[in-house]
Amino acid sequence: MGYLESTDEKELEEIKRKKLEKMFQELKKEGGEKLRERIVIPTEEESGLNARLSEHFGRAPYFVVIDLDEDGSVSSQQTVPNTSEHFGGTGLPPDSILQLRPNVLITYGMGPRALGIFQEAKVAVLRANASTVREVIDAYKQDKLQELTEGCSHAHHK
Repeated sequence: MGYLESTDEKELEEIKRKKLEKMFQELKKEGGEKLRERIVIPTEEESGLNARLSEHFGRAPYFVVIDLDEDGSVSSQQTVPNTSEHFGGTGLPPDSILQLRPNVLITYGMGPRALGIFQEAKVAVLRANASTVREVIDAYKQDKLQELTEGCSHAHHK
C-alpha cells in the first residue's frame, strides 16, 4: 500500500506543478500576447499616458495600468478609479491594485504599510522621477528608476 500512496503523491505533485506552470503562463498572456510587465501608476487624472502623477499612492484618484510587451512597447493601457476606503469605497488601496496583478508600481511615495504589502506580494515599487505617465514609462524602459525602500514619514494610517 505504501508504494501506491507514494505513486499517487508523485502524480498529484506533477499535476499541481503543471497547473501552476499553466497559471503562470496565463498570467503572462493578455489577448494572446506575452507580457513583459504590467505597471501601475497613481495619477491625478484619466489621461492615460499624458496623465500627471499623483503625489501619493493611496490618495491618487486614479491608477493607470500599462502593459508592456516583450519588446518594451505599450501593448495596452487603461485607467481605473481608486475605489478604496480613501475615496468612500472599501478596502485598502494595495488590495485593489493587487487584483490587477502588477509586476511593478511606480509612485512618488506611499505609506510604510502599503509598501510592505507590495514587497510581500513581490511587486517591485519604484520611485517616480518625472511628472507624467509617459515620462516615467520611458524612464522605466531605460532602467532609470530606483527602488522605493521606505514609506513616507507623513503617512498617518491607522
